[in-house]
Amino acid sequence: MLYKELGKTGLNVSAVSFGALPLMRLQEADAVELLRAAYDAGINYFDTARHYQDSENKVGEAFKDVVREKIYIATKTYGRNRKDITSDLEESLSRLKTDYIDLYQLHNLREYPEAGSDYAIELYDTLLEAKKKGYIRHIGVTTHRFDVAQAALDSDVFETIMFPLSYLATDKEIAFTKECSAKGKGCIAMKALSGGLVRSIPAAYAFLNEEADVVPIWGMQRISELNEFIALEKAGVKLNEALWSEIKKDKEELAGNFCRGCAYCMPCPVGIEIEPANRMALFLGRTDTAIWLNDKGRARMDLIKECKECRQCVSRCPYELNVPETLKQNLKVYDEYYERYLREKA
Repeated sequence: MLYKELGKTGLNVSAVSFGALPLMRLQEADAVELLRAAYDAGINYFDTARHYQDSENKVGEAFKDVVREKIYIATKTYGRNRKDITSDLEESLSRLKTDYIDLYQLHNLREYPEAGSDYAIELYDTLLEAKKKGYIRHIGVTTHRFDVAQAALDSDVFETIMFPLSYLATDKEIAFTKECSAKGKGCIAMKALSGGLVRSIPAAYAFLNEEADVVPIWGMQRISELNEFIALEKAGVKLNEALWSEIKKDKEELAGNFCRGCAYCMPCPVGIEIEPANRMALFLGRTDTAIWLNDKGRARMDLIKECKECRQCVSRCPYELNVPETLKQNLKVYDEYYERYLREKA
């Protein structure tokens, strides 16, 4: 297993690191088995969050008997004031069965705290006090907004920045990883598979592995997925003409604004399942249509007709998508596929 230093934190983390969000979908015994298999394979960095339901509990259970210094645990808080951050931190420490957290991150920061404001002072003082007391070792931020990530570069508090990065990244986003390196910030890549829309895992792995200063966290929920990443790492897979061809094809198909599946737009007041519905046109063109062309899929998409144009989803979207409009576009594509499906079925 290759290891990379995460900025100037001194944490030498595995080049294949573990994103623990999918653990929410697993039974505890299966999650523990997967986490221990990852550890045995050389993975030493595990990223979770208070917001990930019982993910922290499963990480804590998996590593309760492991020498603590042999692994790095990162978690996150949606807290934005002393009370909420302190409460989240205490809960995380308890669930993770540990005395300290290696990297504690503000989760999905949407607006950068204005320097000198009461809000910023309370926020930073709380984090720095927790660090001084030894409850956390390092402080980071996660965000889907590029302007927030850019602002964090000059922070004296944040040591790491996590933001979406895949082979669909723009030149500006790739350049940002170099800025992180130049300023000693650890750069952590999330959404490396763009919420499942990136089809080539070898290409995704090779692309980010060539970014020497980037640490990608891969969301895993199956031993087979873990084994695939470990095999790619052991083989030292590099970008070649065939992989670049796959990347080019995906970039052409996914050009422009598209839903990344972060689900921050939800919940919808009328119950629309925005996250899958708003990517339906892409799913239908890139995955097995039988998964979607059924009664459940039809009912899910028909909910779009109930949209009240309240635009709450628009205000929450980190990518500033016109969600009501993109939902309608996805419904139109779905209708075309569904009508064809009914004709073929008849």
